[in-house]
Amino acid sequence: MQNRPKLGILTFSDGRRYAHERLIEENKAFERRLRGALEGAGVEVVTGELVWTNQLAAQEARRLAREGCEATIFHYAIWAFPQFTALAARFAPRPILLFGPINPSRPGMVSVLAAAGALDQMGVRYRRVFGEIEEAEVLRRVVAWARGAHAAYRLQGETFGLFGGRPIGINTATAPVDQWVSQFGIDVEHVDQWEVVRRSQAFIGTDRVRHARQWLEEHVRKVHYDGQQLTPEKLELQIASYHALRDIIDERGFDFIGIKSQPELTEHFVTTDVPEAFLNDPYDWEGPHDPIVCATEADMDAALTMEVFKHVAGTPVLFADVRHYFADLGIFDLVNSGQHATYFAGRSFEPEHNLPRVELKPQGFYFPAGGASVFHVAAPGDVTLARLTREKGEYRMHIVRGEFVRLGPEDEARRIALVQDNWPHAFVRLRVPAERFLAEFPCNHVHGVYGNVVAELLEWCEITGTRPILLGDGDVPGSPITDTRQQKGGRP
Repeated sequence: MQNRPKLGILTFSDGRRYAHERLIEENKAFERRLRGALEGAGVEVVTGELVWTNQLAAQEARRLAREGCEATIFHYAIWAFPQFTALAARFAPRPILLFGPINPSRPGMVSVLAAAGALDQMGVRYRRVFGEIEEAEVLRRVVAWARGAHAAYRLQGETFGLFGGRPIGINTATAPVDQWVSQFGIDVEHVDQWEVVRRSQAFIGTDRVRHARQWLEEHVRKVHYDGQQLTPEKLELQIASYHALRDIIDERGFDFIGIKSQPELTEHFVTTDVPEAFLNDPYDWEGPHDPIVCATEADMDAALTMEVFKHVAGTPVLFADVRHYFADLGIFDLVNSGQHATYFAGRSFEPEHNLPRVELKPQGFYFPAGGASVFHVAAPGDVTLARLTREKGEYRMHIVRGEFVRLGPEDEARRIALVQDNWPHAFVRLRVPAERFLAEFPCNHVHGVYGNVVAELLEWCEITGTRPILLGDGDVPGSPITDTRQQKGGRP
């Protein structure tokens, strides 16, 4: 899965020819260090000429925009005239980060502060980072900013496919279309769920669907056919609806989607658990594919949270309900009606590793139409969880760190049976007291990825004008010399 940020670097210089020419090699050496460190961290980099005239400031900033850069680093290793920053900021891809390497023999820090003052007067928002780019903490902060900028850039121009509307009275599943366009650059296109039902008919009984069913039977641990809620015919109908969704996604150019499902499909057609799981997965029975974020219950802000995670982390993203808290273990049980991507069963991009840990089980009484639920337990590992919601029309993102854990086999089976034995589970120990989490977390749905991407989410929030709310210990590195965040409201 390709997920490389693309940054431009403009290195600024002295506006006096004699000073500029004397320091060209020194300036370029610092630029090479910055570029090399970023490329080593998986960032694509485009550099311009050294900027030491007004003409070059505008010319090189425009060139970075033509090259498709998603954001720009303004780089100051020596003294540079602040006017060049002011001009370049008019044309350079935003957001902008001012980077000041450690070079005490030259007034590079002076340049950063002077440039910052110029941008403040212009009302241009930016980030500042000082330090040696080879230091892990400094590089981490710059790369986190790059990934946050990448996520904001990738959202611009995307289309969300909304199948159905508000499900079973869940208010937080809806979001204002005009705000999505103005704040995130995302359009929303509505599709009736009947289109999924109608198009599925063309796939029923085909060799393509039959092969998919056989592939699932061969690769998952077990398919629990019961002759009523889960039969080969109902599994094939779920597979047919997956292919119908894929066709609609391709035809309409959808980047991510949400499906209402309840109650129409779950009562009169078939559940959408299998399509939801394999859309979010990096593969299906026909081979690898980029994960397509799909939120059940047509939860728009769930889908948006997941899409941000996808662009930041480059992995499949979890969708779950906060279902239960086992106080004796200090562990939450995250469960949803079978829509967890099978990726989470083994934390692998290879189905051969994940699917032996997956079972297809019959749905329960909530979903009389039947079908398979995609049952498994999430593999252990550090995770970042988050959720976008609105308060009085303002977007905010609650963020919390945690760890997915596995229990002893007998204890785990007992607790699964107590909660829901046919839906997928993720047992998580959060890095925040349960009382605070339950008092402050703003929604029943939660989303996340493996790893610590808190810094990336904070950068995305800063860029998009979203208020971050960090619950507990977020492990966000930084000190006054390496990380000076400009706290200003509004969007760039």
